[in-house]
Amino acid sequence: MQRLTEIAPGVLVATAGYATTTTTVVTAAGGGCLVIDPAVTVADLSALAAELAGRGLRPRAGFATHPHWDHVLWSRELGAVPRYAAPAALAVITASRQEMIAAAGQTAPGHDLALFADLVALPGGATHIPWDGPAAQVIVHDGHAPGHGAVFLPGTGVLVAGDMLSDIEIPLLDTAAREPLGEYRAGLRRLAEVPGVRWLVPGHGHVTGAAGFRRRVEADTEYLDRLAAGRPFTDPRAATGWQRDWHDRQLRKVTGSS
Repeated sequence: MQRLTEIAPGVLVATAGYATTTTTVVTAAGGGCLVIDPAVTVADLSALAAELAGRGLRPRAGFATHPHWDHVLWSRELGAVPRYAAPAALAVITASRQEMIAAAGQTAPGHDLALFADLVALPGGATHIPWDGPAAQVIVHDGHAPGHGAVFLPGTGVLVAGDMLSDIEIPLLDTAAREPLGEYRAGLRRLAEVPGVRWLVPGHGHVTGAAGFRRRVEADTEYLDRLAAGRPFTDPRAATGWQRDWHDRQLRKVTGSS
């Protein structure tokens, strides 16, 4: 894992080797911090905990943007703190916990399963993560997964987008949803309408500024428009490998072909 880099005052981002996965840390007065999506390997989390300690930071809360295995990890070295997620995300975890554990074991074995996805739901009606640091607004939608919760930090203009708005991944629809294309469009629209975004942190990919944020909104909108047209097309982010396969799966889902 790369070392934490400050992208805005009090907002630090580290990037893991696996799938260019980001971890975001928001600092508070007195040395506390909020950790969003700590990932990915046991060694990554150990290095993250060591660097936080070296900076005099102690986690006070955690947040998982959505219910996929690489976003619900934790380590005892990070401390026993409340770790939040949207209620709909918790419902998915309850239903698919064993499948998620199996997926984690294949790619990043050795995690403490007592801590795996040990999350609590945001309080009913809450629009912000309940912690004693900078305001962290949660924007919940079902675009990529049920209960996907992006985090916007209005004090610095940082949008932690979860698995949305990536420069290295196509829009990955929840193909099990009743209306995967419509739900993704709705989620993308909600993020596009967030006012005052100055920095974008995708769950996988590279941090970008306000202009890059707009470009990614446009690129993903164009992708969804082409998908809706139901005709084969290419996207440079899905030229080969699993993304090509997922793209083909999404195209079949939208067109209703086998």
